[in-house]
Amino acid sequence: MDDFLQAAIEEARKGLSKGGIPIGSVLVIDGTIIGRGHNQRVQQGSVIRHAEMDCLENAQRLQPAEYRRATLYSTLSPCDMCSGAVLLYKIPRVIIGENRTFRGPEEYVRSRGVDVEVVDNMDCIQLMEQFIQEHPTLWNEDIGELNQL
Repeated sequence: MDDFLQAAIEEARKGLSKGGIPIGSVLVIDGTIIGRGHNQRVQQGSVIRHAEMDCLENAQRLQPAEYRRATLYSTLSPCDMCSGAVLLYKIPRVIIGENRTFRGPEEYVRSRGVDVEVVDNMDCIQLMEQFIQEHPTLWNEDIGELNQL
């Protein structure tokens, strides 16, 4: 397994161990992890602290040329908000651990010139499937869905 995806999975597990949603992300530039993050909506009471947003925040402010050399790794397909950040900062490559449990606007992101690769990693799939089964209300809140009664 790719070391960078493994680092994103470690972030996801860290978030889960702190009572959050198990999604992790890392930003890599020139073979070095520049930022790490995990979903912290629950822990911080945040409406925007998805894993990718947390990762970008933790990478701190970068120059436009740095983002254009970056690869964003995420254990789960980025949502509209996180995909928008990829497009805004012109991050050219996104590696996704899995998109079976949730699929963001991958085709749109590809249509904007981003290289999007889905690796279908079983660790990522199992983390999310178990979480969704155990916490469906919290999961639906995270992705902006109405809870099913």
